[in-house]
Amino acid sequence: MSKIDGNREFLPVNIAVLTVSDSRTLEDDKSGRTLVQRIEDANHVVIDRDIVKDEIPLIVAKLKEWIANPDVDCVISTGGTGVTGRDITPEAFQSVYDKEIPGFGELFRMLSYEKIKTSTIQSRATGGVAGGTYLFAVPGSPGACRDAWDDVLKDQLDSRHRPCNFVELMPRLNET
Repeated sequence: MSKIDGNREFLPVNIAVLTVSDSRTLEDDKSGRTLVQRIEDANHVVIDRDIVKDEIPLIVAKLKEWIANPDVDCVISTGGTGVTGRDITPEAFQSVYDKEIPGFGELFRMLSYEKIKTSTIQSRATGGVAGGTYLFAVPGSPGACRDAWDDVLKDQLDSRHRPCNFVELMPRLNET
């Protein structure tokens, strides 16, 4: 049974938030703001936030910058996960993964189906690990950001979550 174990210590995670968009600014980025608010409400640290255009080289450069930063434990992006020509976030993420976490996208779509039914099939949400950093890409709507955080990431990024969580694996992500 999934639960928070009050006997375990809470360990805040340093999270960078990336919005992938050709048109958003920090002032009108509702999805990025939704993620930031939820991350901070959960007592984690938003270590950085940025917006990049829907261009694979720009996304990859930002991901590599954050992966190389030892202060960044996790990156969560919003936007560019659909199926149109400009939706290339999953391709950018997959190009830097050391390991993909296929269950993240599968679980996100399963939970999303309960709310938006078959429209969830248009999401290519993805997760993985690169250089010891967790990477998650979710759709660009505030609702999708809420669903991804509230229904998946909030628990998996909480060191007290049982039976297991991503935080307890962090020290071992770079082992060979």
